[in-house]
Amino acid sequence: MLQNKRVIVGVCGGIASYKAVDLVSKLQQAGALVDVIMTEHAEEFVRPLTFATMSHRSVYSDLWEPSGTAAETHIALAETANLLAIVPATANTIAKLAHGMADNMLTAVALATRAPLLLAPAMYKDMYTHPATQENLATLRKRGAFVVEPEEGRLASGAIGPGRLPDTTTLVSAIRMVLGKHGDLAGRSVVITAGGTQEPIDPVRYVGNRSSGKMGYLLAEEARDRGARVILVSGPVALPAPYGVELHQVTTAVQMRDVVLSLVADADVLVMSAAVADYRPENVALHKIKKVSNEGSVTKDAGELPIRMVLNPDILGELAETPKDPLCDVPTNGKQHHSTRRLLRVGFAAETEHLIEHAQSKLHRKKLDLLVANDVSRPDSGFGTDTNKVLIFHSNGVMEDLPVMPKTGVAAAIWDRIVPLFGTI
Repeated sequence: MLQNKRVIVGVCGGIASYKAVDLVSKLQQAGALVDVIMTEHAEEFVRPLTFATMSHRSVYSDLWEPSGTAAETHIALAETANLLAIVPATANTIAKLAHGMADNMLTAVALATRAPLLLAPAMYKDMYTHPATQENLATLRKRGAFVVEPEEGRLASGAIGPGRLPDTTTLVSAIRMVLGKHGDLAGRSVVITAGGTQEPIDPVRYVGNRSSGKMGYLLAEEARDRGARVILVSGPVALPAPYGVELHQVTTAVQMRDVVLSLVADADVLVMSAAVADYRPENVALHKIKKVSNEGSVTKDAGELPIRMVLNPDILGELAETPKDPLCDVPTNGKQHHSTRRLLRVGFAAETEHLIEHAQSKLHRKKLDLLVANDVSRPDSGFGTDTNKVLIFHSNGVMEDLPVMPKTGVAAAIWDRIVPLFGTI
């Protein structure tokens, strides 16, 4: 997504400007061509040499240097940029942008470029919440600017409140999302499930599995970066919520089923990467089950703990029996045309033996469009790993055997195969 993208990072004169150094470094490492433009006062906080070292490119700041070269350069930068990200964006620069001022290199480029504008405000809390700043941000949003909201927390002044610049991971995610808003999933709504479910035995214990949720979360980020509206339904995981993704957190399989069924009516595709428990305890104890029992004055082990398990709902199985959903009547040449839509459904199969046979059976039994299968007993493909080795089964009988690759690459490969399917429904 960032490879060879021309990203201008504008740095304003605020204490958070030092955090922009890490952002420039991460963008450059991801393959972006990063040009840094600093305001005069930004140089009071961080020296241009620091950004030049991180970006491996020249740093621009003085629009009025005597040779006149900068006057030509600001046009060239504006015309070739894929994105202008101002990090941090101070109240002063936000006001200048809202009123169309171009009195320095950064604001001149901002006025000249037609690239998307991303702003990451960072300032003292009362400056951020001031009506003038909020009105200026509203004006810029109306013109199409994307604003990464500041976080609440301890500010440089010692005060607590909104105004903190988000961390680099959030900023990079926002940049990727803005760059991909016209991607091959633009206008699509996708529902993705991730993680495992936990089926309670009592208020303390549960039956679960070892799913980390990594694959599902990366699928959500990849879809976001291709322009989709992404809804993520997640079981309990130790992962941060992906930026720009609508997150629904659930615990049990029944909860996941109910949430998914409430969401898919407006979705184009459902990707069920969650490891949903097949069974749950039939009865859940109201209080913690004790290991020992008391009989009179004697304390002894309670003995065995038999737990009767019952089947959980089969989410994809239920959807397999759902007919095409009618859409609204669409006028065509003055007549009402009744159109239909179908939800694309993608399943996952985590196996430890007979992978191909089990995967093919699940694909046909649940009438899936695609099924992604992996052998979780492999050290490079199991739960919690950063790599995966998958086979992709298509409804037409084609099977693809993908090599071991990072899960980010697997996520991209899966969406590469889903996108063409939209043309078949």
